[in-house]
Amino acid sequence: MESDNGKGLILAVASSVFIGSSFILKKKGLKRAGAIGTRAGYGGYTYLLEPLWWAGMITMIVGEAANFVAYIYAPAVLVTPLGALSIIISAVLAHFLLKEKLKKMGVLGCVSCIVGSVVIVIHAPKEQTPNSVEEIWNLATQPAFLIYVAITMSIVLALILHFEPLCGQTNILVYIGICSLMGALTVMSIKAIGIAIKLTMEGVSQIGYPQTWLFVMVAATCVVTQLIYLNKALDTFNAAIVSPVYYVMFTTLTIVASAIMFKDWSGQDAASVASELCGFITVLTGTMILHGTREEEQQASSEQVRWHESRKSMNEEHLISLYSPEY
Repeated sequence: MESDNGKGLILAVASSVFIGSSFILKKKGLKRAGAIGTRAGYGGYTYLLEPLWWAGMITMIVGEAANFVAYIYAPAVLVTPLGALSIIISAVLAHFLLKEKLKKMGVLGCVSCIVGSVVIVIHAPKEQTPNSVEEIWNLATQPAFLIYVAITMSIVLALILHFEPLCGQTNILVYIGICSLMGALTVMSIKAIGIAIKLTMEGVSQIGYPQTWLFVMVAATCVVTQLIYLNKALDTFNAAIVSPVYYVMFTTLTIVASAIMFKDWSGQDAASVASELCGFITVLTGTMILHGTREEEQQASSEQVRWHESRKSMNEEHLISLYSPEY
């Protein structure tokens, strides 16, 4: 494995540990905040006063910082799929801390994620680093990527303006769709910023280029949008469902965006590309197994609660009838 890819791998794994933990901390913080004020899913911001949410936020920032540096050294096709490890961390911690149980199929999903990640790491392409921000800007303004950006922003606006008021509280794909679409653009911008920082530290300053600051503005806007809608998703839906669905959509869109903009697979033979795609599909399968397992458990739990409530109601009615003056 190339030295730069090795650095990117280590940073990506560390990032997954921090990000996976942050989901749980933020979820617990949102629960506490929702108990004393308006929930984030309904537009509330009480969670900003909750220390546990901030602990999760800081953990996520550390993880994203590690992820940021990983993108400097390794291509998105290597770094992004390794985010599957954060799903495993999140699912395991949710099992112990949030009492969201992880059963045998969930364990199978975790193993699939690990196997797929290993295959991707083995066949990952070597990063082709541009020599200036201007080169990255040329990649970002090529017709194919501009079309991708236009389609992405059109879908995001449709989700925010039309679908969120209509079914945002019942369909997880609305909030996660916004996060994932904006997330792919975030990665492209952050990768450009990271390369600019790396070149500047090597003595080739990129600070004077207006393109550098434009990438910073795009990244900041996308990150803020992601955080807002990720908080809404976590507050409204089960954390063990949000995490894998977000991963699948975000990873798929990021790899597509990176393949269009940076041409990650150019120069690789068909066997390597096929192996990476197989690894990616294995990871997606694992996350969907986790997702399906968590949905079944949630439904079973809801049915059990309804059954207990029904029995309690029947018992109360029986007691009332026994003590009624009519008897």
